[in-house]
Amino acid sequence: QVQLAESGGGSVQAGGSLRLSCAASGDIGSRGCMAWFRQAPGKEREAVAKIWRRSGVANPYTKYADSVRGRFTTSRDNAKNTVSLQMNSLKPDDTAMYYCAADSGSDYAKCWVGAGYWGQGTQVTVSS
Repeated sequence: QVQLAESGGGSVQAGGSLRLSCAASGDIGSRGCMAWFRQAPGKEREAVAKIWRRSGVANPYTKYADSVRGRFTTSRDNAKNTVSLQMNSLKPDDTAMYYCAADSGSDYAKCWVGAGYWGQGTQVTVSS
């Protein structure tokens, strides 16, 4: 069983930055993925960023939603079993509950459409 715990949410003005972190307890495996999703009130949950490894490739792969590409960066520390989301140039539209997610697989749907493990979420509020 994998448990995920997010930290780092808060309130910031538009244009500011926040860094979210997620600590995972349990092993998702060397080919597992980790990701960030968000859900704003009245909207569907959406994938924000995904990070995963492939055999024989030193650097992890990353994938971002169009709405955050160039502003958000995700990184993973395999030794510490953590994943982070650096969010820069924040906009009011980024206001949402942000969830850390993980899965033991990493195909397209894993950690992008859904995931096997979820954190409790951390609130990010961006004011104009």
